[in-house]
Amino acid sequence: MFGFLRNILDDNARELKKLTRQVQAINALEPEVSALSDAELQAKTGEFRRRLDRGATLDELLSEAFAVVREASKRVLGLRHFDVQLMGGIVLHQGRIAEMKTGEGKTLVATLPAYLNALAGRGVHIVTVNDYLARRDSEWMGKIYRFLGLTVGLIVHGLDPAERRRAYAADITYGTNNEFGFDYLRDNMALHPEHVVQRDLYYAIVDEVDSILIDEARTPLIISGEAEKPTEMYYTVARIIPRLKPEEDYRVDEKAKVATLTEAGVAKVEKMLGIDNLYDDANIELAHHVQQALKAHTLMKRDRDYVVKDGQVIIVDEFTGRLMFGRRYSEGLHQAIEAKEGVKIERETQTLATITFQNYFRMYEKLAGMTGTAATEEEEFRKIYGLDVVVIPTHKPMIRVDYPDVIYRTEKGKFQAVVEEIVERHAKGQPVLVGTISIEKSERLSEMLKKRGIPHQVLNAKYHEKEAEIIAQAGRLGAVTIATNMAGRGTDIMLGGNPEFLAKERMRKAGYPPEIIAEATGFGPVSSPEVEEARQVYRQFLAEAREETEAEHQKVVALGGLHIIGTERHESRRIDNQLRGRAGRQGDPGSSRFYISLEDDLMRLFGAENITGLLDRLGMDDSTPIDHPLVSRSIETAQKKVEAHNFDLRKHVLEYDDVLNQQREIIYRQRRQVLTGDDLSSIIEDMITTVVDRTIERFAGDSKYPEEWDWEGFLEYAGRLFLPGVEPALADELRKMEKDEVYAFLRDKALELYRRREKELGKETLRELERLVLLKVVDAKWMDHLDAMDQLRHGIGLRAYGQRDPLIEYKFEAYQMFQEMVASIQEEVVRYLYHVRVALPEERRPRRVVENRYREEGPRQPVRREQKIGRNDPCPCGSGKKYKKCCGLSA
Repeated sequence: MFGFLRNILDDNARELKKLTRQVQAINALEPEVSALSDAELQAKTGEFRRRLDRGATLDELLSEAFAVVREASKRVLGLRHFDVQLMGGIVLHQGRIAEMKTGEGKTLVATLPAYLNALAGRGVHIVTVNDYLARRDSEWMGKIYRFLGLTVGLIVHGLDPAERRRAYAADITYGTNNEFGFDYLRDNMALHPEHVVQRDLYYAIVDEVDSILIDEARTPLIISGEAEKPTEMYYTVARIIPRLKPEEDYRVDEKAKVATLTEAGVAKVEKMLGIDNLYDDANIELAHHVQQALKAHTLMKRDRDYVVKDGQVIIVDEFTGRLMFGRRYSEGLHQAIEAKEGVKIERETQTLATITFQNYFRMYEKLAGMTGTAATEEEEFRKIYGLDVVVIPTHKPMIRVDYPDVIYRTEKGKFQAVVEEIVERHAKGQPVLVGTISIEKSERLSEMLKKRGIPHQVLNAKYHEKEAEIIAQAGRLGAVTIATNMAGRGTDIMLGGNPEFLAKERMRKAGYPPEIIAEATGFGPVSSPEVEEARQVYRQFLAEAREETEAEHQKVVALGGLHIIGTERHESRRIDNQLRGRAGRQGDPGSSRFYISLEDDLMRLFGAENITGLLDRLGMDDSTPIDHPLVSRSIETAQKKVEAHNFDLRKHVLEYDDVLNQQREIIYRQRRQVLTGDDLSSIIEDMITTVVDRTIERFAGDSKYPEEWDWEGFLEYAGRLFLPGVEPALADELRKMEKDEVYAFLRDKALELYRRREKELGKETLRELERLVLLKVVDAKWMDHLDAMDQLRHGIGLRAYGQRDPLIEYKFEAYQMFQEMVASIQEEVVRYLYHVRVALPEERRPRRVVENRYREEGPRQPVRREQKIGRNDPCPCGSGKKYKKCCGLSA
């Protein structure tokens, strides 16, 4: 075991040695690059591009390009990249993951590989976890790129297609994982080439890479449209489930997250619903409703898995504690929870397009990532994405003290001990950050602190709007902050307080409107003299706040820095490390301690049986902490078990999704050819001959002789497809022909009618019609195929009872279904082209589609308020009519 660990450490040490040599080469160029004037430094971008055109590689340019970016950063932002940041930049350029601790300046690190790879002219995507960070980083780091002559784009929610296309056309584009993924799906639903916004997927740098590629790996991005399904059944079933008794009528397996009815439960449900057999073919949908309602009532817990806010059920992200607005559980589970909670049920939806983050990011030619915690998941990164992890040392030594875990017998005893430690540290003035794993636990702790008179802030999904504000001040003297799942909050905790947030608070108190503050505190160019004046005021407030926080910083350092308390171990060690990593940034002092009880979910489900028996024999009470190597080993073993289980689940999801992904790639590639191709007549002619041949084979049966074939049935069917208006007398002619002659005659006949159609409609009209019909039919069939694949996926597990591998069965059936879909597309397209009538264009309302996105996290950018036009006011278009009689008519 130790030898294995040593090998890992040695591998990393070897990598760091190589990186150090490259860093020395970059540092050697610093005097020469520093001596350049601004114009000479800016001219380097053109020089690098010319060298690339002449055959130089990006690796050959690396040292010079990094030296140029470092110098530009010094001049434009006043920030000089540390040597460890150069190391991180090299690792990202190599298409790997750089593990860098919190506060090490990952935002600045990304500028190095982004600039170098943007020189190739194919576009670099920098992916962040929320709109706030994407906007902030594109403005802040954008100064470096613009100084060096590169263009910068920003992809956030709410842009129109033209704005998106401009942003993607830039050399470097910042945006969120959701936006990049949804744009890819929308591009593959476009009906006109000008609606496509993305270029080829070349190089992506993913910030918080573990959060995006692992925590969210099993959540697909889905664009869906409303499906016409009644909702009353959900309420009916929701009234039945609470009348069932646990163990007697149903059983719950928390480990496997499964709830099942017993025979007695099935009988009771049948009686209450007034049916004979719940599992009869006629009751398939009803059985599904019952199963989802049982899951909603037994496994889905309010304030842990979801919250009810403003009459809506909103999912809580289990890793970050954020509210996932707009995102819904699939297969009717969300509707079942809505019925359970007695809120309005939203309509079910049908999937129009979907992709997982795993498969989206694997499409990039080169992928890289950075995070504070990745090493524990290196095996998964390597197996699924082909990415290895390099642990970059910190700029200043890490001096945080990580105390051993304290274990209590009961949850009550544990929380009392947590409160005692908070009270003790608060009395000294030391800031404390407490991590909980659910909203319910954070509120329980908050109540206990209120009783003890300890002022504190609660940060969880319910108070999401204040998130950045609360966390920014968690390092102030005497601050006590309770946070649900601290993972990836994206805001730096500075000892003594964050001066930027203090300065913004003073701007608000001085009466500046939110939109002016947002622009005055940003990094982009100002839009008016009013904003210019506000920016001066902000800088003054910032200078004052810095003085204040610096004095407080010294006091907090003297008290030992930020103290982290974890009230429970998470299933993943990585999430625990993220909580710990909030203290000890940039060489600051800090400490951390986890409190655990044997009643915690992790211990209860995965490791407490032996220990509980041992404690009973020893006669230990609730308030005595347990310190025993056996308990610590149990915790680590439990976490490893769960991590391995979760990895298997994600791998399992990927194995199935890979089957759909191969089909998606074929459909989307061919769809893109149709979208961008001018003349599709050769594709259509191939389709016609294929449909003709397939139709003949269908009606010929096993007989080799045309006189025995069912010609009447054939002509009736072919008339609906590719032989409109053909006389029944043709059957007598066909009977007299040889088999090969029949095929040739009917192909020629169908093609002749197709060319006649071209003359009738006009060449240009038919070409446009072919393109639109192909795209519409492909989209409709693909949508139905997604639905069918989903149904197949959920039923295929039963094949295991017949000693058959469900995955192999799934691949086999999915292949057959795909072939059937392709045949169905061909027939439908041919049928439309022979029979469609061209009418004058009518204005159509677009189909309502929904994207299962997060509501954007972080401080939202205010929207400037437009002057509202009254219905009787003159219309602003200048027609002279009232607004309600003119443009307001369609509003």
